[in-house]
Amino acid sequence: MFRYLVHKIGYAILTLFGVITVIFLLFNVLPGDPAQMMLGQNEDSEQLNAVKKKYGFDQPLSVQYVYYLNDLSPVSFHSTKQEDYTYLSPNKYTAFSLFSIGNIITVLKFPYLRESFTKQGKKVSKVLGETLPNTFVLAISAIGIALCIGLILGVVSALKKDSFTDKAIQVLSTLGMSVPSFFSAILFAWLFGYVLHKYTNLEMTGSLYELDDYGEQTHLKIKNLILPAIVLGIRPLAVIIQLMRNSLLEVLSQDYIRTARAKGLSEFQIIKKHAIKNALNPVVTAISGWFASMLAGAVFVEYIFGWNGLGKEIVNALNTLDLPVIMGAVLVIATLFIIINILVDVIYTLLDPKVKLES
Repeated sequence: MFRYLVHKIGYAILTLFGVITVIFLLFNVLPGDPAQMMLGQNEDSEQLNAVKKKYGFDQPLSVQYVYYLNDLSPVSFHSTKQEDYTYLSPNKYTAFSLFSIGNIITVLKFPYLRESFTKQGKKVSKVLGETLPNTFVLAISAIGIALCIGLILGVVSALKKDSFTDKAIQVLSTLGMSVPSFFSAILFAWLFGYVLHKYTNLEMTGSLYELDDYGEQTHLKIKNLILPAIVLGIRPLAVIIQLMRNSLLEVLSQDYIRTARAKGLSEFQIIKKHAIKNALNPVVTAISGWFASMLAGAVFVEYIFGWNGLGKEIVNALNTLDLPVIMGAVLVIATLFIIINILVDVIYTLLDPKVKLES
């Protein structure tokens, strides 16, 4: 297990390095001057030069790339000279000093994702920290809905194979996979938040926390979670139904299931104690993939429902060309993908002892 984790972490670091490189090159070869994007139409030459120096935009691309890696690295090197970009400013870094050589200080720090272009120098880590928890709540709720309903319908569909019930469930799951999320979001918001509002008491738009009428206090609004969670959970629900049905049918055809029946075990005991656990492996894989993709794919759902999450923040950053926020969001999502994939491999061994972790 230890060797496997070390091996996977090594691959994860290499993958993240590739992602960082692609992101940096992609956003730094785009037409336009980042300093001008920050200042808008009110810049003058003196302000422009000051911003370029502050953010290192006056340096060659290769030097900017090294600066970017240094900012992201937990162990980084910084100058003691205030005029240098790598100066260890407390406004930028929360760091623990390790050792120093001449004018260079080596520190241990939280990765610095730089500052937003459009939010008055607000740290990207703070911007993401305010929105990512809302997306986590939405994604977990959507997966929870998909799991609860999908596993039940998948088992029912398998046990009622080729019956009317089975065919009806298959039609519904196929429809769920076919309909785009943005269309479902618009339809649900209009139908349940507008047409049937007086019966459902649900709103077309709203986030987890909302300001009161006086703009002074925030209040938790759980009901605003219902519609976006259902919409976001429709497609993974359809996938879970199909996977659970097919996997359970395959498990029920195995020899050890026939042996259990021959020993006189009831069908309920066979399903509960033997079949369900072994049929869950492909479902676990699907859940992990969908959960990670939801963090990136909730963009349309969050934007349509006005949910203040990472997806909505990415759309706003794209509209305002807030490059550090976009780059930071992509890096966070890529990191979560990697972590979730490693966790899934570990969970696999807990569900099925026959699966061995190999480096």
